[in-house]
Amino acid sequence: MDMYCFPIFILLFLFPFSKSDDQLAQGKPLSAGDILISKDGVFALGFFSPANSSKSLYVGIWFYNIPESSRAIVWVANRDNPATTASPATLAISVKSDLVLSDSEGHTLWMTKNNITADEDARASAVLLDTGNLVLRSPNGTVIWQSFDHPTDTILPGMRFLLSYKGRVMGRLVAWKGPDDPSVGDFSFGLDPDLDMQMVTWHGDKLYCRISVWNGASVSGGTYPGNSSSVVYQTIVNTGDRFYLMYSVSDDSPYARIMLDYTGTMRLLTWNSYSSSWIATSERPSGGYGVYASCGLFGYSDFTGPTPTCQCLDGFEPDPMNSSRGCRRVEALKCGSKNHFLRLSGMKVPDRFLHIRNRSFDQCAAECSRNCSCTAYAYANLSSAGTLGDQTRCLVWTGELVDTWKTNNYGENLYIRLGDSPAGMDDIYSRKGKQLAFSIYHRALLYRETASILY
Repeated sequence: MDMYCFPIFILLFLFPFSKSDDQLAQGKPLSAGDILISKDGVFALGFFSPANSSKSLYVGIWFYNIPESSRAIVWVANRDNPATTASPATLAISVKSDLVLSDSEGHTLWMTKNNITADEDARASAVLLDTGNLVLRSPNGTVIWQSFDHPTDTILPGMRFLLSYKGRVMGRLVAWKGPDDPSVGDFSFGLDPDLDMQMVTWHGDKLYCRISVWNGASVSGGTYPGNSSSVVYQTIVNTGDRFYLMYSVSDDSPYARIMLDYTGTMRLLTWNSYSSSWIATSERPSGGYGVYASCGLFGYSDFTGPTPTCQCLDGFEPDPMNSSRGCRRVEALKCGSKNHFLRLSGMKVPDRFLHIRNRSFDQCAAECSRNCSCTAYAYANLSSAGTLGDQTRCLVWTGELVDTWKTNNYGENLYIRLGDSPAGMDDIYSRKGKQLAFSIYHRALLYRETASILY
């Protein structure tokens, strides 16, 4: 996968910082010019102002121990309610053990909420950890509130991004509105409420990109290249009550992050100390490829080469009547005739699947084979994956297949229904030239369509 650099948020900090420790105590508020610095100097918390505004002030957390020009904001408290330089603000712990951001006129700009009563209060304190987590604790050490439970546009290593709790879909990651505007933007990321096995991004209320599909295991994951000496691990965990996503780095480096940017792109970013810059080692969508249904019906986004392309599924060819629709069958299906299923490996399965429980592989295949309208199936045996309940996962599709990917980092076997005999498959592979033309056509089409969506 290509390595992409991206514009760093240029931030204008209005006040010279005075160093502080890593804790905020009651009666000692944080003012503009003060910062909390985590124990090993990895993260800082304080007031900042975006480059396009010298008057709006936000409380945020950023990477501290890297060059100032490359510092990245990873969390913002008051993203839709900035303070102003005309009315200086402070961040303090209230008598009810809440973190409260208020201005000099007494307006509350942001606050946490907890269940601690006033008489339980005593001396609550907040600490900024080297993970980038701001933790508010009661005197006995109980965590009252933490920023990791309320992410904005970034997932940090070790953060458990909660997708659902007891079957209820939880909050979303929400992008900034613009490169210098931390307010809530148009793009968001979370669990698809209609198909709760897939993680997606939305543009407003419209599905924009299917990032990944959970395979059903209690613990599953994939690996991605980090910097020159590390690997980033993605883990999806289902405990029964909690379903969450988290990332870790092989060398325990905190200098990695998953960010949903204002254009709707999910990026895995790692810090390269040699170039003193953030490097995107994975991004979806990429150059328009991976935008929902971008390769049309029965087409797929191929991320296995040096650059992404659109390809037709084996057994399909570009539709000569309307290439923007995608691909058509080389040989039509005939109900009652002998069809066969072709296995495609390394695929992110299409959208609009039906999940059938408690099926063996043969039963899953038969479920699709005996239904004339079934066009594909995928199966996972989870008996060795420590899953809760059903030890299998059978997905079937009827009708058209849309939004399929092929990747190097993750994927599974997809079995698609074809009308020709297995002996006739050689002719299918002779059509790759047409598929290349299909890719070139779609590349131009996608950039045009993506530009119209975003701008």
